[in-house]
Amino acid sequence: MIRELYVSLFCLQQKFVKLMKIQTGRDTIPLITLIGIWSISALNALPGLAVSPILGKLSTIFPHSSELAIQMLSSLPSLLIIPIIILSGKLTERVNYIRLLQVGLIVFALSGILYLLSTKMWQLVAVSALLGVGSGLIVPLSTGLISHFFVGKYRTKQFGLSSAITNITLVLATTLTGYLAEVNWHLPFIVYLFPLISLVLTSYLKGGIAVSSKIEPTDDNDSKSIGKKGIDIPKLVQLMLFYGLATYLVIIISFNLPFLMKEYHFTSGNSGIMISLFFLAIMAPGLLLDKIIRVLKEKTKFYSLLAIAVGMALIIIAPTEWLIGPGCILAGLGYGVIQPVIYDNTTRIAVPKKVTLALAFVMAMNYLAILLCPFIINAIASVSHIHTQQFAFIFNCVVALAASVWAYVKRKSFLFNDGLSIE
Repeated sequence: MIRELYVSLFCLQQKFVKLMKIQTGRDTIPLITLIGIWSISALNALPGLAVSPILGKLSTIFPHSSELAIQMLSSLPSLLIIPIIILSGKLTERVNYIRLLQVGLIVFALSGILYLLSTKMWQLVAVSALLGVGSGLIVPLSTGLISHFFVGKYRTKQFGLSSAITNITLVLATTLTGYLAEVNWHLPFIVYLFPLISLVLTSYLKGGIAVSSKIEPTDDNDSKSIGKKGIDIPKLVQLMLFYGLATYLVIIISFNLPFLMKEYHFTSGNSGIMISLFFLAIMAPGLLLDKIIRVLKEKTKFYSLLAIAVGMALIIIAPTEWLIGPGCILAGLGYGVIQPVIYDNTTRIAVPKKVTLALAFVMAMNYLAILLCPFIINAIASVSHIHTQQFAFIFNCVVALAASVWAYVKRKSFLFNDGLSIE
């Protein structure tokens, strides 16, 4: 009896140990290390979140502040993130990976503390610049860590999970900051203290970095075809432009849907629900990314772009939530596949030492597309002399449809043949 109990306990212990070890494709890492990587991915959703729910109140809180100052408060972090992302990617070639990550986390958390202490608009604007620096330093490291630890189908799966975590954090943190803003306008800035949790978890990344660096790389990129620079520049440019296009196509749901639904006489609460459905839909494919690619293969981006086009069409067909909701979901699902797949594609066009830098260039396109989207739509509307709220969705629907045809025609090319990532 005692022996059987001992054997059962031993078997349970072995199962627990196995669960605590995560397969990377070339070795295993502790579960706590993976949680540390996931925590960095979650932080990518935070910049700008705390400001959004109080933008309408700022003119009342700071009556003497200019409209430019209020706009800078929301746009300055994204503007600074772009060059800092590139700088961070370059620094990974010379600076200790974990030390750079810790510096970024400290700067990020420091901005949260200073936000809570700020009482004047110029102080908030200055802290927003600091937030952009801290966030920019850690953004490429979140995907860089995945490429460092994982290879092959395991890396593809982790990019999907990372994207899912980023977007579910976005939805949850948006809800939290909205409630906190009702209590006190300072409280939403508490979310910028979350990097302190990641800072604690970095101690578990050090050991993993040391172990994985001793393993001979078994990556599936071809270093000989990449060239002396360590990055296949033409393929990098393709990925950057495609990622920028995909982000531009769907980001109008965040920017323009509230105005469209207001024109349809819906409340702001209705538009908030629709936008939440959009971000939840972006999250969903990441949980099953490897399985989705295994089924769709070289048609993965084709179906994703087609989903975005159909989603845009549903939003503009009729002023009813029964069409707008599914439209937001379809667009979100399409982008939710494209985002992590692009990150995975990027790891295959650079030698291991240059992968984080390549990812930095690609991820910078996300923020660039977000910044340029309103200007592009306004410029095209001015040239065409069309100023309805439906125009942005009609235009992006046409562009997404044209891009999907292009993706189908070129489905065997590097940019679209995603079946290679699961082989």
